[in-house]
Amino acid sequence: MSILQDCSDEELMTSLVRGRQQAFNELYRRHARRMYHYFLRMLNRDEEKAGDFLQDLFLKIAEKPQRFDADKRFSTWIFSVAYNMCKNEYRRMNVRRNMEAGHDLDAMPCAAVSGDGYVEQRQFMDALDRELHGLDEQQRTCFLLRYKEQFSIREISEILECPEGTVKSRLHYTIRRLSGALEEFRPI
Repeated sequence: MSILQDCSDEELMTSLVRGRQQAFNELYRRHARRMYHYFLRMLNRDEEKAGDFLQDLFLKIAEKPQRFDADKRFSTWIFSVAYNMCKNEYRRMNVRRNMEAGHDLDAMPCAAVSGDGYVEQRQFMDALDRELHGLDEQQRTCFLLRYKEQFSIREISEILECPEGTVKSRLHYTIRRLSGALEEFRPI
């Protein structure tokens, strides 16, 4: 059992800055899966791209660990870096996205409701996923950081580098939109 397992993420980053490679391995063990799933959700479920982004993220950490601000929580910092990577990708994809009609919500099939009035959870999750990918990147990111990653409003504000009021507003409008779009899943 390694002593590094007892260290906080912030302590591991300090060790990594000092050249201790085992600290990187422990950070990767702790965070790779969660970050992979974050990238997967943010990048339209593209597994190959999510894997590439995960590799790039940890490469950035390994090559320049001194960029970590020791006054911040590691989880907030790593999500901030990941969010910026996605934001840059959205900019690159923007021209292609405008040309594609893949996000036409009217063309998406509705999930069937079972005889007793309940919708299968999987159908709901698929519909939610489609709706999330129809949102702009800021709304989708706020929603995922809050409800999937369980970050506080303050932490999301730090990750996205915007005021807490902006985060609250984005969440409010996102929930309103999702509520309307997923109306068919409301129990009677």
